Amino acid sequence: MPVLTRLIPSPVVVDISAGALDDLAGLLADQRISSSGKLAIAISGGSGAALRDRFAPALPGADWYEVGGGTLDEAIKLADAMKSGRYDAVVGMGGGKIIDCAKYAAARIGLPLVAVATNLSHDGLCSPVATLDNDAGRGSYGVPNPIAIVIDLDVIREAPMRFVRSGVGDVISNISAVADWELSHRETGEDIDGLAAAMARQSGEAVLRHPGGCGDDDFLTVLAEGLVMTGISMSVAGDSRPASGACHEINHAFDLLYPKRAAAHGEQCGLGAAFAMYLRGAREQAAYIVEVLRRHGLPVLPGEIGFTDEEFVKAVEYAPQTRPGRYTILEHLDLSTDAIRDAFADYAKTVSS
Repeated sequence: MPVLTRLIPSPVVVDISAGALDDLAGLLADQRISSSGKLAIAISGGSGAALRDRFAPALPGADWYEVGGGTLDEAIKLADAMKSGRYDAVVGMGGGKIIDCAKYAAARIGLPLVAVATNLSHDGLCSPVATLDNDAGRGSYGVPNPIAIVIDLDVIREAPMRFVRSGVGDVISNISAVADWELSHRETGEDIDGLAAAMARQSGEAVLRHPGGCGDDDFLTVLAEGLVMTGISMSVAGDSRPASGACHEINHAFDLLYPKRAAAHGEQCGLGAAFAMYLRGAREQAAYIVEVLRRHGLPVLPGEIGFTDEEFVKAVEYAPQTRPGRYTILEHLDLSTDAIRDAFADYAKTVSS
């Protein structure tokens, strides 16, 4: 019998709206999430206190756990603390580090995760990956997708604007990542999942072409939806490929080479995507990406996030080492240091004119 369809791992609930958290207790009482009200809720040690004060009275069966940071050790510690609680689900309530810790801990003890995002800094809020710092630097760990996603636009607007801008850069970089995936398909025969590619690319295009700004509800809704759909596209592909190409290799190079100076994830990915599109000769598309990044206050040159031109050249040269086996425009061109320097000089001249 032929396969007529495929099942796509995705949340049973996605609520992106102003005031979404007003009915959090009701959402968590969904029989598919928690029938008993026994929940383990992970929050940050700082801003998480306000969330606990707000929701603890409505969630009497919940236990609250403070997470110190986005490290593998913290995630393991969280899982160990939760494993004897007989919970129905884990709730990660906060930014990316808290949700990634909660993702890993939930997977370790075999419980579903509800992601309550308080900022939109990157696509990890609904991805099958937990990114955690470890002794070797930073690692990506496979985990199940969240069972539910809650994004309250009122809360998002209270977060620093740089978090929204970072999310913009991250989702727009999908366009470059998918182009790299298609390049690898042509040049190396790598399999490409058309549905995953379409989901990731259209998420990036929707944000790229939206006329609104980072403070507009309509724009924030499209951005949040794009980040969620990007995460699901990675589940469809079974890999981070739909959202990670040369743009993310450059981002990881910044993180590894300059760990104490690295900028926000989405800032580095957006810059990497603009340069990667320029390298592949898509000059008009690269120019449009640069224009939109600038409109949203994102960097398009390394000096705008505190790096010298030579440090950027070094990051681009090192970038392929961050994802061995991944084929992108950087591996395809295999540029020498001088060639990268010349290409960047041309790019910088173009975007500065």
